[in-house]
Amino acid sequence: MDTAAEVFAAQGYNATTVRQIADAAGMLAGSLYYHFDSKESMVDEILVTFLDELWAGYDAVLAAGHGPRETIEALVTESFREIDRHRAAVAIYQKEARHLATQPRFGYLTESRRKFEQLWLGTLERGVAEGVFRSDLDLRLAYRFLRDTVWVAASWYRPEGRHTPEEIARQYLAMVLDGIAVPE
Repeated sequence: MDTAAEVFAAQGYNATTVRQIADAAGMLAGSLYYHFDSKESMVDEILVTFLDELWAGYDAVLAAGHGPRETIEALVTESFREIDRHRAAVAIYQKEARHLATQPRFGYLTESRRKFEQLWLGTLERGVAEGVFRSDLDLRLAYRFLRDTVWVAASWYRPEGRHTPEEIARQYLAMVLDGIAVPE
């Protein structure tokens, strides 16, 4: 599945054939059909595995009962951990989710996107209500900025890189929550 995820992430779902995945895995295409009936089944398993782990991590963050800032910090950190574990799946999700969600088998992608937005936007709204986050910002724009700033990292992040997911999360959070300018 790791090989299939890498091939899908590099080439795109529509451009990828089962034969290309089998070649990359060093096996015959027919052997893949022993485990999966189609490339759709493969990408489905890749995405379900990623989203199940992502939501398990997010649920643990919510269960901790943190304040809004700490919740955002924990969500960002958990997101970077998921990028570390499932970089190719994140890339597939980013490139293919809207298209795949139009197919009945992938209806869970729309639900997950909606749930994700509610969680993050709700945390930002709670932060404004509690006086932790600025009230003069458009929260939907802040949510999109935060979401995109975190998840685009899947395009450049490599697990063998010089920073751990937690170190990258700390740097991102320092920039997002505290800015990059020296206070005057």
